[in-house]
Amino acid sequence: MENLLSEGLSLMGFGMGFVFVFLTLLVFATSLMSKLVTKFIPEPVVLPKVKPAAPVATSQNKDELLAVLSAAVHHHRSK
Repeated sequence: MENLLSEGLSLMGFGMGFVFVFLTLLVFATSLMSKLVTKFIPEPVVLPKVKPAAPVATSQNKDELLAVLSAAVHHHRSK
């Protein structure tokens, strides 16, 4: 019984050690990759957005918009 318990504890220690070493290597590998990416691929330059110019409202556009709105209201009320 004592032999079985010692084998179980040694197997547990070996497994936990393996996981610890693997996770440590994983942390170093991801931090190395992060440094390489930031070195060779710089962040893109963000250009400020320019607001588009407002369309010029002409008398014809206003009349057409009024006709479309009137037709939509009439159609909505007729239901």
